[in-house]
Amino acid sequence: MINLAIIGTSSITEKFIDAALETNKYRLKAIFSRTMEKGLDFGKKYHCSLVFDDLDEFAKSNDFDSVYIASPNSLHAPYAIKLLKHGKNVICEKPLSSNYALSKKMFDVAKANDVVLFEAFKTPYNPNFKILKDSLKNVGKIRSAFFSFCRYSSSYQEYLEGKSPNVFKPELSSGSLMDIGYYMVAVAVELWGKPSNTQAFGHLLDSGADTNGQVILEYDDFNVLIKHSKVSNSFLSSEIQGEKGSIIIPKLNAVDEIEIKTKDAQVQKGGLQNKNHMVYEALAFSERVESSQMKEEEINRSLIVSEVLTEIRKQIGVVFPDDY
Repeated sequence: MINLAIIGTSSITEKFIDAALETNKYRLKAIFSRTMEKGLDFGKKYHCSLVFDDLDEFAKSNDFDSVYIASPNSLHAPYAIKLLKHGKNVICEKPLSSNYALSKKMFDVAKANDVVLFEAFKTPYNPNFKILKDSLKNVGKIRSAFFSFCRYSSSYQEYLEGKSPNVFKPELSSGSLMDIGYYMVAVAVELWGKPSNTQAFGHLLDSGADTNGQVILEYDDFNVLIKHSKVSNSFLSSEIQGEKGSIIIPKLNAVDEIEIKTKDAQVQKGGLQNKNHMVYEALAFSERVESSQMKEEEINRSLIVSEVLTEIRKQIGVVFPDDY
């Protein structure tokens, strides 16, 4: 049984705790919050009263062996590095860190301390994603892919009203690319590896955060066109086009359903998945902890994704404090 602690008290943290407990592999043992009051209030639902507001004391605790980090993006690396140095296994929300250099350092620290670092990128662990990968052979040689994730954020309205929501703060390493554009880049890397070239276009607010953009990832015989936005909605499906047919995925980040269209047939695929998709990444992390081993392919994917995101930001002019 994994003794779990969490950093963050947002809805995504609650969703992960629910997923972890559902696997019967975890016990929630402790909570870190910037305020004791907020941490204690959050812990009531889970009957967890061990709360820390001092990171050093939290890292030194022997009450847990693994930590889920869902802090603002800019805090992922410093929190994770401190915990890894204290012998804690870490599952860190995506994006792993602000840039490639920090992501590499995080894995170096994990290896040096013989602990597990795992990026909480849920999509490839969902059962339907495995069906998607297996279905690629049915559509022949890949010639094009279009990945779209555009969802109007209520935080944008807050920004227009003169407020300063976290999602549009470069000092927190946030923005459309790091939030939802991440999924499109990471799925491409999971399916086809590192692109040979990257071209990016983006639109920035006065705060310096990006609101939306387009990315072209170049591979040997095809390109992946990515559209992401937090200031507009899109109802377009993502699509992978091959010489013998196409795969249509309405929600690529979740892969709830898949449709395969060929010249001869139209097939709907995708079994029933747990409504809480985080169950599958929680299971994967538990396996790494139980075996005390990280998987090289997961490390490589995380580093490539971080490298591509860093390059995209460079091209569109999004700068984070950690870049200096």
